[in-house]
Formats: sequence, structure tokens, C-alpha cells
Amino acid sequence: MLYNKKKLVLLFVIFALSFSVTGCNSIDKMKLKLGLKNNDFEYIKENKVQKIIIQNTRDKGFRFVITDKKAIKELYDILSSAKPVNTKSSLEPDYIFEMDEAGNKAYKFSYIAGLDKKEAGNLYSGNKIYIVSKRIDNDIIKSFWTIRKPKDFKYVYYNSIIEVLKKENINKNNKDKVGINIKDDVDVAKFILSTDLEDFKTDLENNFSNVELIKDNNANHNIEVSVDTEGYKSTMYKAVIKINNKKKRTEKKYYIVDEYKNNRWNINIYNEKPENF
Repeated sequence: MLYNKKKLVLLFVIFALSFSVTGCNSIDKMKLKLGLKNNDFEYIKENKVQKIIIQNTRDKGFRFVITDKKAIKELYDILSSAKPVNTKSSLEPDYIFEMDEAGNKAYKFSYIAGLDKKEAGNLYSGNKIYIVSKRIDNDIIKSFWTIRKPKDFKYVYYNSIIEVLKKENINKNNKDKVGINIKDDVDVAKFILSTDLEDFKTDLENNFSNVELIKDNNANHNIEVSVDTEGYKSTMYKAVIKINNKKKRTEKKYYIVDEYKNNRWNINIYNEKPENF
């Protein structure tokens, strides 16, 4: 609340002063002094950048190429109002922004979606770190999506896994080391966000003991849970979740059929493969 009040006061000062000075340059200089603007992305404004590529880090086949001048200007407006900071977030980036300038020069930035107004930066390249508005998520990235992910994907995907763990009687008293592998679930890799993973980790800690996400194939777990998405649309999600118990040398499959009906998601878990799966 205090931050918003300060920002309103600063904006009022800018607009008040704009009546006593002429030209956009004077206003831009005032924004620079007040920390509401940076000059690090002027090469975009100067029309040196003809193409911007936004690449998903978890799905190499999922990327956008922006050549529309209006969209490039909109991205410039967002980036030029980013706040420079000294520390970047510890989360893994979700996207790589590549801005190609004439003469084969390229600027690359790592971007973490879903972060905004935090102390740690969510856009960075080398020692250049910024806090960028989530407008990039809503106004830029989502506007270029040509596919429709399941409605409330975060809720459906992660809660399906949690319900399977509960069905396996994994709880706070669990002694076995359990690893969850979602990094190989290629069909939905593009929808996985680092901020959602952090929330999922918190849910796992609150509900279970000795359960964690698998980061690499060398991890040693007694039980491995793997998720394989079979299909989805906006109101339907299907997956197979496998439970591989290395101690007992057993493997069990659960079939997930989640449906959105009557303004709510119904998570359905089957031991046998249902018809029309």
C-alpha cells in the first residue's frame, strides 16, 4: 500500500512538471531521476531491433517470433519501465528473450514469469538485473499463444499428483524417499512455471514427508512417481501417473481423467484404464 502511494505521488510530480516543460525528452529525464524509467533498452526504441524471439526453456519447440512493430514497442515500454536491482531471483528462468539487432548482434535475457514487485529481479543478463512487470506475461506472451491449455492448469496438474500420493498412503509419517518426475512430461513442459513449482513444493512439504521433485536422473529415491500427460483441452485433462517402488520392485499405474463441469474441476483417479481414455 505504501509503495502504491509513493508511486502515485511520483506520477503526480511528473505530470505536474510536464506542464512546465516541453517535449517528451524532458519527461523521460524526470522519469529517469525518479527511478521510473531506465535507458538500457533504447536500442529497441531506435528501431535497431527488427525481431524478438521468446523461447521457452523447458520446451525447445515452443517459442514466439515477434516482428510486429506495435508489439515490439509495447515490449519496449514494459522493459524501459523495469526497475534495476542488484540481486536476481534464485528460481530457474521460464523464457529466454533474444532481441536481434541489425549486424547480427543479439541481446539475450533470462525471464522468470509470474514474479513482480519483489526484491529479486526476474529479468537478467550478466550483471544487468531488473524487476519487470507481469504485463509481459499477460500482454506479450499470452497474446501469442496459439494453443489452449487446460483451464486452471496449475490446480488440475499439481492436485492430481497430490491426490495420487494420498491414494498411495504417502503422508507425514512416510519414511521412504519419494521423487516426483515431471521434467520428462514433455506435452505440458511449456506450461510449467518456476513460481508454480515453488508453490507445489510448499504443498508437498505441508502434506508429506520425504517427498521432493526430481531434478536429475541420478537422484536416488525408493519410490519414483512419474507423470505422463496423455491429452488435454480447456475442460479436460488426462494423464498416466506411474508409481515405481524400487524396494518392492513393483510398478503401479493410475489413470487420471479430470473434467471441468458445473464451474468446478472433478479429479478422477482410476486403477484400471477407463473406456475412451
